[in-house]
Amino acid sequence: MPSHPTTAKPGTPVILGIPFDANSSWLRGAAGAPPIIRVSFRSDSSNSWTETGIDLGAEGAYCDAGDLKFTFHEPFAAIENKVGELLDKGLRVVSLGGDHSITLPILRAFGKRVPGLTIIHFDAHPDLYEEFGNNRYSHASPFARILEEKLATRLIQVGIRTMNPHQREQASKYDVEVYRLGNEVNFAEMEITGPVYVTVDLDALDPAYAPGVSHREPGGMSVRELIGHLHAIPGQIVGADLVEFNPERDMDGMTATVCAKLVKELVGVMVR
Repeated sequence: MPSHPTTAKPGTPVILGIPFDANSSWLRGAAGAPPIIRVSFRSDSSNSWTETGIDLGAEGAYCDAGDLKFTFHEPFAAIENKVGELLDKGLRVVSLGGDHSITLPILRAFGKRVPGLTIIHFDAHPDLYEEFGNNRYSHASPFARILEEKLATRLIQVGIRTMNPHQREQASKYDVEVYRLGNEVNFAEMEITGPVYVTVDLDALDPAYAPGVSHREPGGMSVRELIGHLHAIPGQIVGADLVEFNPERDMDGMTATVCAKLVKELVGVMVR
């Protein structure tokens, strides 16, 4: 069972729900994801063991900070403050989104506390627009802001399959390492050292495996491929997020189950 953040030991992964989708460029719905992911994560349809051999049912294996309540006028400040509060307790934050714009305020909190961060980003889209729909904080733009603000020293993107000329220019400008789908990815050969932050956009997967996303992009990874990548990440994962699950587009809870599996394996790798 999860412990409470106030009693958790330093280094413990902590789940935080961030029900925010106001920067979605097309469909809303991702704000409803965190509690639905939790239901699948705790479901008796599966046991608590991860594929890496970690029992998440063990006392203190992880903790849960619940869902963020937006009582502030500025939601990004609320996100950054809450994540910072958890980091100051020595915990490793695993955030459940929400749209992908939440990664910016999350990494603002990390950037102030964790130098030398490498981001490993799984997605169909590079999310590098300078602005999208006249919104510099769109879910299509977080990594332009993250790199502009120097919140990380390295960005590795995996699974990309929708780059246009503008985003290629942005990737070149910020020295982003882009592995389009079909390009072989071998993390062991990348000399990844120091702290690692992992961000998973569900549409990195083929919609046959995860239909519950707003922007379905056929031709993506299988769940097995993505889990294999997560297991292969070297170094210490200090934080992670899972974003862009839209329950309103799901079918029979299938995508929720996939989300729960990915969170389980992410937390398992962090504990390992």
